[in-house]
Amino acid sequence: MQLPEDQIRAGHIPADLYRQIPPGTDLRRVVIVQQAPRSYKGPIVLTLVVFTGSVALLLVIAFVVQVVAGAAIGVLSATGGLSYTINRTTKRKNLLSK
Repeated sequence: MQLPEDQIRAGHIPADLYRQIPPGTDLRRVVIVQQAPRSYKGPIVLTLVVFTGSVALLLVIAFVVQVVAGAAIGVLSATGGLSYTINRTTKRKNLLSK
């Protein structure tokens, strides 16, 4: 028996608990209740759910922003309020003009 938990399971009463027992108590009727070991499954699952929800929320926001921006550009270009042209000069055009 190396651990205190082993002693408690074997029926031994540790000295610090023995001093807390009132005098005249029948030690054969003393029951020592141990706290259950902590489970980390709940916090780990909660962390994974929060992380997954955050990623999903960011993806939805990015998709909505993309759709709104595309619609806004489509409406503005259709109404003439926005025009976007790409002006590329090629080497041939520059050579021909010289």
